[in-house]
Amino acid sequence: MKPLRSLAAIFCVGLIIGAATFRLTRANTWSRSPVSSNSIKRASERSADPSNRLATERYRLDASQSKFIAQALRGGLLWFKGHDHLIAVRQFTGEAQLDRSSLAASSLEITAKTATMEETSSVFTDAQKKIINKELHDIVLLPDQYPDIVFKSTSVTGKATGANQYELEIKGDLRLHGVTRQITIPTRVSTTGNELRAQGDFSINRSDFMVKATSAVHGLIRVRDKLKFTFDIVGHQL
Repeated sequence: MKPLRSLAAIFCVGLIIGAATFRLTRANTWSRSPVSSNSIKRASERSADPSNRLATERYRLDASQSKFIAQALRGGLLWFKGHDHLIAVRQFTGEAQLDRSSLAASSLEITAKTATMEETSSVFTDAQKKIINKELHDIVLLPDQYPDIVFKSTSVTGKATGANQYELEIKGDLRLHGVTRQITIPTRVSTTGNELRAQGDFSINRSDFMVKATSAVHGLIRVRDKLKFTFDIVGHQL
């Protein structure tokens, strides 16, 4: 009988130890499960939160949906009745980068094709525009020699003015007619969905870039020194 009692005692001890081990293992599993679940949930929330995505957003500029106009103020009152010239930049490419958390990390690069610039003012007839465009290219812009007008930002300052709206001062280098000068472009920027819109205006002195004053009919109209540029540029997020 003693061996049987010993065997029974061993069996009982084994059951007790096994039950205790099962309860401990299950308790540890329960204590770990909520932590693991919460970690997964938090990771999912972080990936869905726009503030945790890459800070810099990149936008490709779209000339087909944009307006970029150079306004050459009249300096004479002869053949073309002294009207201002509105020269549109038809083709340009570039990229804007917007860092909402640190606007100073934003940037802008744009390259305009001088051969695509043309008179658009409605006050001129088609025949007059043809003459203006020929002399604009042959005398003023010289696209064969200077095919590109390039702007590259060197610094950006500004502030948010509302939801997805910013007022920026974009300082950078403008290369025109083979000459590079630093300019500052005040710009209003807004974003909607995957689209960025930049609007503003700035002026330059053509003499700083050694651009000739003659614009039409061999000098009968002389453009003033100051040229004003206005723009409404659209970009699509990359």
